[in-house]
Amino acid sequence: MALEHVRVSQEAKEQLIKLKRVTGIQHWNVLCRWAFATSLSEPTMPPSITIGSDSSVEMTWKTFGGPMADLYWGLLQLRCLKDELPLTPEELARQFRLHLHRGIAMLSRDRSLRRVGDLLRRVPRA
Repeated sequence: MALEHVRVSQEAKEQLIKLKRVTGIQHWNVLCRWAFATSLSEPTMPPSITIGSDSSVEMTWKTFGGPMADLYWGLLQLRCLKDELPLTPEELARQFRLHLHRGIAMLSRDRSLRRVGDLLRRVPRA
């Protein structure tokens, strides 16, 4: 796996701090999982932008994914296939960062998000 460490930009760190305050979720990795899944659920590709890694928020892939790390990796690969992107280690790492940062921004802008239960309401029902 090419992605061993996850690091977010300073802007994303500030957004995560806001999300921690709003939702009561205290762990970066849990918020990042929600953000990543939120972005993956969007039908469009995230914009291809340059993202800094200038904050102190850093975790290993194993910490990010926890016991479901392989599932998140598989979801990323499926999304890249859907978007007709190559499954190279570099592209997978790039797409992960783009999805993570887009998801963090999306959650931080969601004014209806006031507590952890509001995240649960975002989950589609089968």
